[in-house]
Amino acid sequence: MLKMIYLGNTDSRMPTKGPFVEALKELGELTLIFDASEIPDSERAKMIRQNDIVLTMWGSMPVPEAVVENPGKLRYACNITGELKKYIPEKIIESEIYVTNWGDAPANEVAEGAVCLLLAVLKDLHIKIMNVRNDKWGLLENQFTSGTLEELKVGLYGFGVIGRRFAEIVNMFGAKQYVFDPYVKELPEYCTKTDSLKELFEKSEAIAIHAGLSEETKGSVNAELLSLLPDNGIVINTARGDIIDQAALFAELKKGRLRAGLDVLADNDRLPEGHPARKWENLILTCHNSSKVWWPERPGELLKYEKICIENIKRFISGEPLKFIMDKVRYDRST
Repeated sequence: MLKMIYLGNTDSRMPTKGPFVEALKELGELTLIFDASEIPDSERAKMIRQNDIVLTMWGSMPVPEAVVENPGKLRYACNITGELKKYIPEKIIESEIYVTNWGDAPANEVAEGAVCLLLAVLKDLHIKIMNVRNDKWGLLENQFTSGTLEELKVGLYGFGVIGRRFAEIVNMFGAKQYVFDPYVKELPEYCTKTDSLKELFEKSEAIAIHAGLSEETKGSVNAELLSLLPDNGIVINTARGDIIDQAALFAELKKGRLRAGLDVLADNDRLPEGHPARKWENLILTCHNSSKVWWPERPGELLKYEKICIENIKRFISGEPLKFIMDKVRYDRST
């Protein structure tokens, strides 16, 4: 019988019961340990070797590198969610153990969040709402720079599954789209490739960041690039905060030259209480929540990333190719 194990930490996110756990149990013997933080690496490695599959997700203990030298029964590390490097060491990627993640599961939600932020900033929606709540009415002179997506020059930094979905949505509004992603060979006909970040920023009036965080992308959106955007230009980031030189962006926002919608920030997505940026009219902050889906509740239904996990385990059992396999190139480019 197929054997699976999950080893969580004190912040374990694996459900204790419900449709996902039941679906896993239908596929084989499932061992769930919701707090393995006190179990030594050597013991966790021994436990993992006794299983065909190790399951990881937010709040998991990392898989010890020792399983690479002696994997035992282990053939497959199924990362149920997205972020991988916290839980799966690089040596496992380079081994003969299969590794997958949630693939395109978050594409719609994150892309929708990015489009929502772009439209809200573009239409100065938050300022209009606050004017009404402060008993003001109508348009205040020089306060609004409301625009339209039609013919707007939108630059996409990164064109993975989320960037591609974002582009599909924005295309319906008639935007002109430019893309910088050195790893993508083909683009839809409505997107124009740029050969550098500099060229992307030179051609764009709004920038949407969809790249993964890596040594290559960290701090890559710097003061020089931001200076290339026109006055009232827009920066949208639903990827990772550390891709942007936050001090440089905040300097532009403080002057009032640019506008931004940021779901993510540097330093773990938080601003200290009392930070002046919390009150800037040209900035929308959504606290890494713009893509969260809590409604409507549908008890008994699997979430999209749970469906992908179950499908991949079924593929593993039947010997079919797995979806969203993580190789060294994808691993290096991912968060």
